[in-house]
Order: sequence, then C-alpha cells, then structure tokens
Amino acid sequence: MSECGLKAGSERMNAIELTNLTRVYDRPVVDHLNLTIGEGELFGLLGVNGAGKTTTIRMLSCLTAPTEGDARILGHSVAKESGLVKPLINVSPQETAVAPLLTVRENLELIAGIYGSGRKQAAEKASRLIEQFSLQEVEHKRAKILSGGWQRRLSIAMALVSEPRVLFLDEPTLGLDVLARRGLWAHIRALKGKITLILTTHYLEEAEALCDRIGVMAHGRLVALGTAAELKAQAGADSFEDAFVRLAGEGDVK
Repeated sequence: MSECGLKAGSERMNAIELTNLTRVYDRPVVDHLNLTIGEGELFGLLGVNGAGKTTTIRMLSCLTAPTEGDARILGHSVAKESGLVKPLINVSPQETAVAPLLTVRENLELIAGIYGSGRKQAAEKASRLIEQFSLQEVEHKRAKILSGGWQRRLSIAMALVSEPRVLFLDEPTLGLDVLARRGLWAHIRALKGKITLILTTHYLEEAEALCDRIGVMAHGRLVALGTAAELKAQAGADSFEDAFVRLAGEGDVK
C-alpha cells in the first residue's frame, strides 16, 4: 500500500470534486450535486433506496456518463478523462466478487496478474494483502467454503491489488453478523488516511463509527453534510438514526 498511500508530511488535496453532477433518465436521478472529498478521507454517502447514491458512484467510477456537470478524481475529469481516472480507482461491489473455486491466495494472484503483475510480483502482492487483512488462516482454502465475513474481507483485499488511490466500498458488510461486521470495520479503519474511501451503507451505526464525514442524499440532491455529531445537532436528534430519518425525509423511509 505504500505506493498508493499519502506521503508523510504531504499537503492534502481534494481527491474528489463534484460540480453540478447530474444524471437524467426519465427524471433527474442525480440533480446538480456539488461536493468535495479530501484525499485520505473516509466519506459516507447515505440515503434511502432511490436517493441517487448508486448512480453517483457509477458516474464517479466512469461506468455512467453524466448528463450535465462533471466530477474530477485527483484532478482528472470523469466525463472527459476516464482513461486517466480508471487506473486511480477501484470498487469493492456489494456482491462478493471472488472466484469460488480458487483459494484465497489464488484469487489475489489472479487479480494481480490481470493488472499486469508477473508471477513473482503477484505472489508478493498476495502475501502482503494476506497479512494486511489477516487472511493467513484461510489462505489455502477455496473461496466458496469461506464464511460471508471472510469472503467480504477477501473481496476488499482484491480491490486493493491495483493499489488504487480512491476506493468505493458499496455495502461492504451487507448480510454479515455483528462479529464479522465489527471485524471488517477494523480493516476498513486501517485504510483511513492511506487512500480515499467512499462508503455506502444502510447500517447507520457503521457510518457513524467509521466515517470522517457523511453526506445524506434524498431525491438526487445532497440534503445534509457533516460529521455524525454535526448531523445530529443539525437535526436536533439524540441518535444518528433519528437524525438520518429527519434529514433524509421520514416519508421516504420504508
């Protein structure tokens, strides 16, 4: 991770800058979104289903073109310079993205090879990530027999093989039990300050525990922005869950 992490003593810049970012289908799904996210920040993007989070992430990861506006990832336009943006980012999707018949090590070495590493370098990268994510216990087990927690840990490790400077984590602990979720939190926390992390989650305690700042979306717009404590104060709520309901719009919560 040293190659992609922030250099000690370096001045932080904005990793992501959204300017009137918009996506229209039959209606505006993302509506003139303006936002900056600092380099090394762990930023939470929250909202009920249909708020526009997924479409925003798809535009930031160059999978969907903006209808209007733009976003810049480390200075490069997602609309005009996607070829420069893509090597800087990666996505850990909601669906666990592992090859079930390969072992943990083989999954990591396969992805490293896809990104251009030779056999020796791929093995070195796999070893480093196995240690970083404490995967030694399951290193030689096929992915299909792993628990959901181990699979999610492996999936995030695989997303880091390319040494991205920006990583999108889409519902990283979805479906995990409390112990597995808390275990994965520790590994996500360890990445803070080294790379920029964008987290989407429906587990509000997860966002409150992990994120430096949180943006709340509703109807394609950013309706609130700040730390968990600032959002509670803004909403006049004692709990972050109550704050989220008030800020996102109680009528939208299913």
